[in-house]
Amino acid sequence: MHILRFLKTGSLVLSMALSLWATDYDVQKFGVKGDGVTVNTASIQYAIDYISDHGGGRLVFTAGTYRTGSIYLKSGVILHLERAATLMSTTNPFDFVKDEDINWMSMIFAKYQKDIGITGEGGIDGRGFETANNMLNYIQRGLFDDKLLWDRPREPNRPQNIYFRECENITITGITIKDPASWNQTYDQCVNILVDGITVDSKSYWNNDGIDIVDCDGVVIKNSYFDAADDVICFKSHDPDKICQNIVVDNCVGRSSANGLKFGTVSRGGFRNVKVTNLTIFDTYRSAITFAAVDGGIVENIVVDGVRSINTGNVIYLRIGDRWSKGKEPVMKDITIRNVYAEVPLGKPDAGYGYEGPIEDLPRNISPSSIVGLPNHRIENVTLENIEIVYPGGSDPFYAKVGLTPEELDNIPEMPAKYPEFSQFKELPAWGFYLRHADGITFKNVTLRAKNKDYRPAIVMDDVKGALFKDMEIEEPESEQNSKEQIFQYQSENIRID
Repeated sequence: MHILRFLKTGSLVLSMALSLWATDYDVQKFGVKGDGVTVNTASIQYAIDYISDHGGGRLVFTAGTYRTGSIYLKSGVILHLERAATLMSTTNPFDFVKDEDINWMSMIFAKYQKDIGITGEGGIDGRGFETANNMLNYIQRGLFDDKLLWDRPREPNRPQNIYFRECENITITGITIKDPASWNQTYDQCVNILVDGITVDSKSYWNNDGIDIVDCDGVVIKNSYFDAADDVICFKSHDPDKICQNIVVDNCVGRSSANGLKFGTVSRGGFRNVKVTNLTIFDTYRSAITFAAVDGGIVENIVVDGVRSINTGNVIYLRIGDRWSKGKEPVMKDITIRNVYAEVPLGKPDAGYGYEGPIEDLPRNISPSSIVGLPNHRIENVTLENIEIVYPGGSDPFYAKVGLTPEELDNIPEMPAKYPEFSQFKELPAWGFYLRHADGITFKNVTLRAKNKDYRPAIVMDDVKGALFKDMEIEEPESEQNSKEQIFQYQSENIRID
């Protein structure tokens, strides 16, 4: 992986911004008012069009609240939000375009543009709770057609804050992005993206992600903070002929009522050449790290180095499935996860938030980290190194139980088409790691600690071909007295424990 190249790409985009956007235009000269009352959609759009037509520059928003519906960013234009300047949703869904190419609503669109961005110390406020509920009201009155899945408007019928499609050279720096009505910010089939030093508060309504990167090439996300009701840093692949690749994530912090770092769920083309460093995930309902290849795509050449996961429901979940593959062969291989410290709580880690993750797939005890392929689509070459995970232990076999008999292990369902989540299998027979249909797995200097005695062993392997456990440390109260076998093998071969 040419990580230095990607970092240089981000620096290049930023240096381009400093030169290209040297001309500043005060937004108020175009009649735009920051009074928090005036709807400025047409005036802001005129200003963007004017600046783009005149060689590019920065459209500067000074302190104030600028209400708007959908606007389209154009080539050579950067929106610069000074301190205390806010672009704010009108909250009326009819002020937002459902773009015919993207089939989604957004406050700020860009399509097929280059050299664009949003910078500064100001913010974008989608007022998502009000906007989404206004749309719900219109649907219930028969003014807008929506099937109301789970009694809420479908995601494309609620505006995101930002949606950029097939754009090149994007700079998003410094700003605060908050309260979308749907996903928050999506960069779809874009090239050369720099996201640096942003703050995301995205938990005003259902499906509020932190950031979504879809089939993009050349992405740097760094020094940013995300607080989201749904996935924090989410990479997706919607097009079977595209791929999300050449990505650096560094020095980011996230909290979620779903997942922290996620590849998928939509994974038609896939993900490759990704390096993630210095990631902190806390108070997160699902997995700190989850990679899914369930729609015929690939996940390969991934390095995650340096993770602190505190009060997170699951730590690592790697999954191959076969949901929308349409004959394509899913692949997951060449993954390294190292330098991880994690603590898994006994209780619900996102309890008390407005949009909590569901209490689902019960009965089950605390789920282990898992690496789970399919019999004909196996996960290959995964290295876990310098990892310490603290579990609560204390699982109760009288509440839920899967034992180690061949019949019990064979009865764990494959579920190739089920939505991939760490809890999808309900009870699993290990408290630390469950490995199934995987080849070439290496555990090196991995420590698993259970605070209380658990009825299950630490690690269970089912149909694993080739695994090395080197310098393992497993701690569980009372396990030595019972001569408990902590690494259990079933239908597996070429297993070394050093």
